[in-house]
Amino acid sequence: MEKIIVRAHFHTAHRQPGYPGHCQHVHGHTWRAKVTLSCEEFPRDELDMSVDFGDIKKIVRFLDHKIIVTKDDTAFLDSKMFDAEGVVVVEGKGPSVENVAHRLWNEIAGHLAAKYPGRGITYNVEVELQETDNNVFILEKKITV
Repeated sequence: MEKIIVRAHFHTAHRQPGYPGHCQHVHGHTWRAKVTLSCEEFPRDELDMSVDFGDIKKIVRFLDHKIIVTKDDTAFLDSKMFDAEGVVVVEGKGPSVENVAHRLWNEIAGHLAAKYPGRGITYNVEVELQETDNNVFILEKKITV
């Protein structure tokens, strides 16, 4: 089994519409991500590298200094008030740590599928996302590409 671990952090704002407490208001976090990729044996590119750490960091850091919303939070989707480049839309009812982790997982899985398509390799992709010092969500799923 081979394993790659990439750590990165990013700063964002979000709010949880409908939440019965402070989190309903816009607030920010310094999120910490740990991405672990594993498989029996990674394929290698022309540089004899499997997955570029920088490519994974770019996926994570794309969220840096953005506000994370869902499609239903229309206040932040008004391009007259907010620059669209500074807004990231995630699936779900709110931009929870769970939904942000799913977005990152999907982006990373898409990167693996684009880099080494059709090889029949099963990857285990784990996204560990720390929203605060005390709160962590881990998403672990397999993908075969």
